Amino acid sequence: MLRRGKSVVYSLLACALIAPAVYAWAPGKSPAPAAALSAKAPPTPLLWKVSDQDNSVYLLGSFHLLKADDYPLSPDIDTVFSEAENLVFEVPPSQLTDPLLAQKMQQMAGFSDGSSLSQVLPPDVREKMGQVLGKDRVAQMEAMEPWFINLGLLIGISQQMGFKADQGLDLHIARMAEAANKPVSGLETAEAQLAVLDASPMDEQIAGLRDFFNKPGEVPKLLNETHDAWRNGDLAKLNSLVIDEVSKETPVTYRIINVERNDAWVPKLQQMLDGATEGNDTLVVVGAMHLLGEDGVVEKLRAKGYQVERICSACK
Repeated sequence: MLRRGKSVVYSLLACALIAPAVYAWAPGKSPAPAAALSAKAPPTPLLWKVSDQDNSVYLLGSFHLLKADDYPLSPDIDTVFSEAENLVFEVPPSQLTDPLLAQKMQQMAGFSDGSSLSQVLPPDVREKMGQVLGKDRVAQMEAMEPWFINLGLLIGISQQMGFKADQGLDLHIARMAEAANKPVSGLETAEAQLAVLDASPMDEQIAGLRDFFNKPGEVPKLLNETHDAWRNGDLAKLNSLVIDEVSKETPVTYRIINVERNDAWVPKLQQMLDGATEGNDTLVVVGAMHLLGEDGVVEKLRAKGYQVERICSACK
C-alpha cells in the first residue's frame, strides 16, 4: 500500500532550489555553518565513479537540507574532492545563492491563468487547510499554486526538525570548491529548474496538499526515514521510499522532475568523459534521487558502456 505524502518529502532529494525556497518563505540569508564535530559516524556516501579510458566523472547524491551533525563528510568524499579538477552541480552555485532567485520563485508560484487557490482546491482540501493553518493564513496563500505551498510546508517542518538549507550538501561542497579555487558549473539554470517545479500538473499538486493535511503528522516521520536511509547509504530503502512509491503517487511529476532531467543530463555527463583532456576528472553533485534506480543517471551511463563502480569504504 502506498504511503501518501511521499511526493512532498522527495523534493529534498530532487531539486537544488529547495534552498532558495527557504529564503522565499523566510527572507534573510543565514551565515555559513561552522564545521561540526559530530559524535556520529560520517554519512555513508552515495558516490559512484564513472570512467572511460582516460577520464572519470564522480557522481555524488545530495540531500539538499541537512543537520549540523551530518558533518564531517566521509573520507571518500574528501578524497574524490581533492582529485577532481572541476565541480558540477544541478545549478551553478552563484545562481543558487542569488537573493533575487527567491523573488523569481515567488513570481513563478503564482497562477499564470488568473486562477486562485480557492478556485482550484476542492472543498475538502480547503476545509482541512483552514482547520490546520487557520483561515487567515490560508487567505494569504490565495495567489500561490499548490506546489509552492507544499514546498513551504515541507520547509517549515524540516527547519523545526533541525534541517538547514545552508547545511545542505550542495552548498557545503560549493563552499569547499570556492575555498580550493576549483571551477564550478551547473547542469541546468535556476530558471530551468523553476520551470520544472512549476510544471507539475494541477491534479497532482492538489493531491499532494490533500495528503499532507489528511495526515500532517506523517511528513516528519517520512522525512526522518528518508534522511536516515540517505545517511546510511541504503540504496534499497531509498529506491523504495523515493522511486517506487513516488513514481506511482505522482507519475507525471516524477517524469518531469526526475526522468526528463536525467535524460537531459546524460549527454552532458558523457561530454565530461569523452571530450575532456586526459586526467581531467569531475565531481558532479546532484540530488540523490537522480542517481537511483533504472531511471537514474548511474544506470543510464552504465548502459552506454562506461565502467561504473560505487565508492564506499564504509560498505566494505
